Amino acid sequence: MTASDSPSDAKFHRILIVRLGSMGDVIHTLPAAVMLREAFPRARIGWLIEERWAELLGTVSSPRSGARSAQRPLVEMVHTVNLKRWRASLASSQTWERIAAGLSDLRAVRYEVAVDLQGAVRSSILARWSGAPVVYGATHPRENLASVWYTRKVITQGRHVVEQYGEVAEALIGYPTPVPRAVFPCDSVADRVVGKRLSERGIAEFVILNPGAGWGAKRWPAERYGEVAKALARQGLSSVINFGPGEEALAWAAEAASGGAASGMSFSIGELLALTRRARLFVGGDTGPMHLAAALNVPVVAIFGPTDPARNGPFGTRSIVLRNPKSPTTLTRCAQPDEGMLEITTAQVGEAAGRLLGSARG
Repeated sequence: MTASDSPSDAKFHRILIVRLGSMGDVIHTLPAAVMLREAFPRARIGWLIEERWAELLGTVSSPRSGARSAQRPLVEMVHTVNLKRWRASLASSQTWERIAAGLSDLRAVRYEVAVDLQGAVRSSILARWSGAPVVYGATHPRENLASVWYTRKVITQGRHVVEQYGEVAEALIGYPTPVPRAVFPCDSVADRVVGKRLSERGIAEFVILNPGAGWGAKRWPAERYGEVAKALARQGLSSVINFGPGEEALAWAAEAASGGAASGMSFSIGELLALTRRARLFVGGDTGPMHLAAALNVPVVAIFGPTDPARNGPFGTRSIVLRNPKSPTTLTRCAQPDEGMLEITTAQVGEAAGRLLGSARG
């Protein structure tokens, strides 16, 4: 890992992290943020993020700026954007007023350095628009054009994205440092809500099943999750089928196939954090909730199709990754099921779950 003109002895007092989304990608970025936090304990660190993912940095009830706390443990400031909504209403004067106000608030902090850990054109432009005179990013970002906006380009060599983001942070820090665990907000209100919902359904020891994923080729058939729930029930474990917006049909299909062994439930991000902290195991594909489970050190059975588990698999926890050799490695967002993934059987998933649960007991 090298960086051009790396300021090995520099001390930064105002640092901006740019990682807009999505859920899994923000989670992958958190260890790098912890590295910066520990290297610059007195610095004022801000994070620019999409509004819908801000709860990964601070609870709903916590203020977006000010002294850190258990409710907002990593950064002093959370700056939010809503690019999807803005794009849908660019003709509105109110939209441009919001954009101008957000940019003004961001620039008012006078950040000394911005770190773009998204590697997209939009994130690199926002990093420069922050007013930071120095912008760090990977030499080979996700979108090649993004590097045009960087003043410091970092060669990354790690296989996993968590390691790559850590290398960019190391370039800013100026010396090697181990990749730490992610740090999340603690929301006592969300924890009580989750505890009450589980109690009402008589759920104590449980596994999270997550049939949803970003696109069709990453989704293992929902009905098979129901079959896995039946197998887990024979071991005395309940199953919670987690689903997000637009994933209701997947959850109901899995629940129906479980024959009463699983319950479909939807959660806010804060509630999902609280739920996952209580889980014995997570079963699902390459998706945000899976990466959340791994970051919280919950054992994971990961069912992979077209994405590369060496780059995007569960990081930092006990895990078993199931992937058929027939699955191509591609980030093309195909709606059709991946044929290799379809060859992964419920027996294979159940056996992997049993191994992880057995090792946990041991």
